[in-house]
Amino acid sequence: MKLVLKILVFTFLICQISVHGQKISDDSLMKKARLEIYDNPEKAINIAKNLLKKEKDINKSITIYLLLSTANIAKRNFDESLQYILKAKELSQKTNDSKMQISVLVSVAIQYQQMELFSKSLETLNEADILLEKLPDNVPEKLVETARSYAIRGMIYKSQSNSEIALEKFLISIKNFEKVKVKKNSFANMSVVYYNIGYCYINLNQTEKAKSAFLESINYAQKSNAKSLEAFALKGLAEMHKQKHENETALNLLLKAENLCKNTGDLVLNEGIYKEMSENYLATGRPDLYQTYNKKYFEMRFKREQNELTSINHSIDNHNKETVKKSSEIKNYYKYLTISVVAFSIILIALFSYLSLKIRRQNRNYQKEIQRLIKS
Repeated sequence: MKLVLKILVFTFLICQISVHGQKISDDSLMKKARLEIYDNPEKAINIAKNLLKKEKDINKSITIYLLLSTANIAKRNFDESLQYILKAKELSQKTNDSKMQISVLVSVAIQYQQMELFSKSLETLNEADILLEKLPDNVPEKLVETARSYAIRGMIYKSQSNSEIALEKFLISIKNFEKVKVKKNSFANMSVVYYNIGYCYINLNQTEKAKSAFLESINYAQKSNAKSLEAFALKGLAEMHKQKHENETALNLLLKAENLCKNTGDLVLNEGIYKEMSENYLATGRPDLYQTYNKKYFEMRFKREQNELTSINHSIDNHNKETVKKSSEIKNYYKYLTISVVAFSIILIALFSYLSLKIRRQNRNYQKEIQRLIKS
C-alpha cells in the first residue's frame, strides 16, 4: 500500500502552480510546461529551466521552482524535487505574499509526506495553518490550500492503516475543492483524492463505494487531460477485479494504463502496474509474461528506492543545516543577552559608585559644617 501514498504529491503541486502562476499565465511557454508535466515531465523541466535563467521576479521564480519540483516528482526524482522545493521555500521567506508562503509550505509538507517524514510534514502543515487562519474565508487560495492540507493529513492517517480517519480527511478535502469557483484547476486534485478514497473503501471492504470512487477519479483525470492520473485510477479498478479473480478484465485495464503512462517516466506508477500485471499473468498461467513483468517490477522498485534514499539523505543534511542555524541563532541571542546584562551591570555599578561617592562627599561636608557650628 506504500505505492498508494505516492500519488498525491505531484498533482497537488500542480494545483499550487495553477493558483500562483496566474500572473504569468499569458506566457505560452509556462502554459506549455504546465500542460506537459503529467505526460512529458522532461519537456516541462527543460522549458522551466530556460525560463528560470532569465526570470528576475521573486514570485515568478518561486512558481518556476515549484514547477520544476513537481515535474521531478512526476519522474519520481525525489532528490531533484527536494532541492527545488527547498529553494522555493527559501525564496518565499523573502516575500510578503502570505498566499505564496502558505502554498509553498503545503508543498513542502507534501514532499516530506512522500518521503514518509510524517512528523516534519505535520510540523510544516501547522506552520501553514497559522497563516491560513489569517486569510478571509472567501479567498480561493484558502479553500485550495485547506483542501490540500486535509488531503495530506489523510495520506498520513492512511499510511498508518487508519482508513476511517483518512477517509474523513479526504472527504473534507473534496468539499473544499468543490467550493472553488474555478473548478477546472481542481479537477486533477480531485482525481487524486478520489483515487485514494477508493483505496480507503477497499480497506474497509466497501467495494461498490470503492468502484464509484475510482470511476470519479477517472472522470476528473479525463477532464484535466491527465493521462497518468487516469492510469492510476485504472490500476485501482484492476486491483478490485483481481481480488474477484477476474484476471482478464484486470489485465485489460492494466494494459490500457500502461499505454497511457508510457511517456511519464513515473517510477511508482510503472512499479504498481508491473506488479499487478505480473500477478495477473501468474494467476492466468502465463509464466513467461509473469517473469517479464516481475523483472520490470523489481527494476522500477530498485530505482524508486534509490531515488528515495538519496532524497532522504539530502533531507537529513538540510535538517542538520537548519539545526546548526537555529543553534547559532540561539548562541548569538544569548551572547548579545550576556553582553547586554554585563553592560547594564557595569552601568549600574558605576551609577551606584557615583551616588555612593556623592553621598560620602555630602556627609563629609555636613560633618565639617557641624564641627564648625559646635566650635562657634
